[in-house]
Amino acid sequence: MTRDAPQNVHLNLALTELRNAAEGSVLKGYARLGVRGENALGVRVPDIRRIAKSYRGDAALARALWKTGIREARILATIIMPPEKLASGDMDLWIEGCTSWDLVDACCVNAFQKTPPAWDKAKSWCLESGEFVKRAGFVMIATLAVHDKTADDKAFEACLDDIVLGAGDDRNFVKKAVSWALREIGKRNTHLNAQALRVARVLSDREEASARWVGHDATCELTSERVRQKLGLDAAPVSADHNGGSE
Repeated sequence: MTRDAPQNVHLNLALTELRNAAEGSVLKGYARLGVRGENALGVRVPDIRRIAKSYRGDAALARALWKTGIREARILATIIMPPEKLASGDMDLWIEGCTSWDLVDACCVNAFQKTPPAWDKAKSWCLESGEFVKRAGFVMIATLAVHDKTADDKAFEACLDDIVLGAGDDRNFVKKAVSWALREIGKRNTHLNAQALRVARVLSDREEASARWVGHDATCELTSERVRQKLGLDAAPVSADHNGGSE
């Protein structure tokens, strides 16, 4: 038996579990969600998370799963990969290999947000031209706004210029990530809520339709009763009708 045989056994076991959990109805639903279905099995995310419990912390297996190119295997990889084992080059390689928004989000939310390069990647990916790499930059900002409890307001204020720039990108999965980043920044505290609302209102007056959409989408949520109650603010000011969208 070769040195790599035990790892191959783990890979085969994980892939078998994924295939056994596959459902045809899930596979058919990918197009409706804007997810590319090529090289996919059709496994629900809760089932992927259940399977992941047996393999958490196995960095070698995570890399092997990613190399398969199978959508659900890659999502599994993002869940079991220890963040401390992800180098900057690994993060670039994974994001550049993403062909749909859900893989981008899985990378950022499940694995990347706890890595040392997380902030640097957020800033650099925002400036990239590729749709999914650029989306990754703004998803990273949104994810850090939710989970990085140690970051100060200045770190997020520095992201507002990137959001203003990114809001002009009319590609669907970019503009939605830009709005997500702006909204999550504005939900951290009262100061950042005011700063995010200022940006949102500037965007609402921009010429580009995508910027206006981002501004309107963010304003609607950041002035909502739910958010203002969470932040301990007074009743929400009147805002325009909302016609936002989800993935």
